[in-house]
Amino acid sequence: MLNGRKLLTQTAGFAVMGLSLGKAAAASLPTVDNASIRGSINAADLGVQPSALDDQSKAFARLLRDANDRDMPVFLPPGTYVVSNLSLPSRIRLSGVPGASRIVCGGNGHLLMAEQAEHIEFTGLVFDGTNRWMGDYAQGLLDLRRINHLVIDNCQVTGSGKSGLALEHASGRIERSEISGAADAGIYSVEAAGLEISGNTVSDCANGGILVHRWQAAEDGTIVSGNRVERIQARSGGTGQNGNGINAFRAGNVIISGNIVSDCAFSAIRANSASNLHITGNTCSRSGETALYSEFSFEGAIVSTTSSIAPPTASLSSISTKAAA
Repeated sequence: MLNGRKLLTQTAGFAVMGLSLGKAAAASLPTVDNASIRGSINAADLGVQPSALDDQSKAFARLLRDANDRDMPVFLPPGTYVVSNLSLPSRIRLSGVPGASRIVCGGNGHLLMAEQAEHIEFTGLVFDGTNRWMGDYAQGLLDLRRINHLVIDNCQVTGSGKSGLALEHASGRIERSEISGAADAGIYSVEAAGLEISGNTVSDCANGGILVHRWQAAEDGTIVSGNRVERIQARSGGTGQNGNGINAFRAGNVIISGNIVSDCAFSAIRANSASNLHITGNTCSRSGETALYSEFSFEGAIVSTTSSIAPPTASLSSISTKAAA
C-alpha cells in the first residue's frame, strides 16, 4: 500500500512529466511561436528579416498581402526594415517594439501609401524617411487616403521629404506619437471625418505643425488636444499660410484644446474661415506673429483661457480676430 507521502511524490512526478511532454509537443509544431500565440503573424516567418542589408520591399509587400487575406495583425521584431513604394491593402494592423522596429525609406517615390482602406493601424513603429526626395504624387511619408478607421499609436515619424503624415478623408485617431523633421507639415489632414489628434509631439518641421484643412468650408469635427508643438518654421515663406503650430482652414466644429505650442515662426494657433471653432486652455510661447489668430469668414468661434508669452521683439497682440460674423 502507498502511504500519503509516496502518493504525493508520484503524482507530482507524473504532473512534471506531462508538462514536459506538452512543451515538447508544442515545440514540435512548426506553426506555434510567440507571435501566433498572441494571434499575430511574425514578419520573420514570412521572409522579412530584421536588419537585413538588402531592400525588402517585395517580401514586405507579400507579407502585407498575406496579413490582409488572413485578416491578421503583423508583428515586426526589433531591427531595421529598408523598404520603399509600398501600397497598403485594405486591412492592416502592423506593430513593433517602440523605438526599435524601424521602417526606413530605401528609395525615391514614396514609403507607404493607402487608398480606400477599411482599417489601417500602426503601433510602436518608427518610420524614417532619411530626408530622401519624394515623388510629386506623394504628399507625405505616410500618405493615407480615404481610410475608414485609422489608428497611429506610440509611433515615431521622422525625416520626411514632405509632410510626416498626410491624411485625406480619414477618421480615427493619432495619439502618443512623435513627428519631427518634416520638410513640410508634421501632420496634414484634409477632409477629415471625426479625427482625433491627441497627446503627440510635433517638432522641427519646415512649414507647419498640425494642419486641419478642407477644400470647401464644411463641418470637420477634428479634435486637436493635449499635443506639444514646437519649433515650426516658415521655410516656404508667405504671410501666414506657413509657420503656424496648429492651423484650421475651412474646417468647422474643430476643437483645439490643452495644447502647448512654442517657437512658431507665425502664429501658435491660426484659424481661417473656420466656423464653430473652440480654442480653449492652450499655452502659447514665443510666437513670431501672434499666439492666436482667427480670421476671415467664420461664425461662432470661441477663444478662451489661453496663456501667452510673446518674444521680446513681438509687436502684435497675443490674440487677433478679423471679419468675425
